[in-house]
Amino acid sequence: MAAQFRRTLPGIPIVRGTGDDLPLTDDSVDLLTYAQAWHWTDPTRAVPEALRVLRPGGALALWWNTDALDVPWIAEAATRTERHFRIDVSAEKRNVNARAADPTGLLDFTRRTVRWSRRVPVDTHLANIGSHSVFLTHDPERTAAFLAAEREHLLRTFPDGLVEEVYEVVLLLAETPAA
Repeated sequence: MAAQFRRTLPGIPIVRGTGDDLPLTDDSVDLLTYAQAWHWTDPTRAVPEALRVLRPGGALALWWNTDALDVPWIAEAATRTERHFRIDVSAEKRNVNARAADPTGLLDFTRRTVRWSRRVPVDTHLANIGSHSVFLTHDPERTAAFLAAEREHLLRTFPDGLVEEVYEVVLLLAETPAA
């Protein structure tokens, strides 16, 4: 990803770090955001680290694209995924909450949910879901078999080959106290 970023925007510096140990100076940023990435941190370390680098009045934004499980075809696909891989697909959505995001209790999060959708070719949808960790951490043959079967389900549901993906972005936003 860094190489692609460098090719696209060669004049912007890349700073490598982790959410638990940010390579930034104290009070140096107005906005710190984690898109689909907060689960890679240890929030008991990442929250104090965020507070360290945020300026007074700065904000920490955490967000996740979650499947809209109230859409029948998406719920059915989630059930197939759960059965095939023996996992709880809806756990991600249930676990997006302020207490889990900040077990330290140092932040006061506001939660917002924004629904959005897009139409994409079946193969684009399959490539997207195939990049999710559940598919990457299982046996490649088992994953390939699931994705092939899922392709058939999708083509029956979307005979024109365009999948109507529906998501809910869950946003948690916390501001630091102003000076």
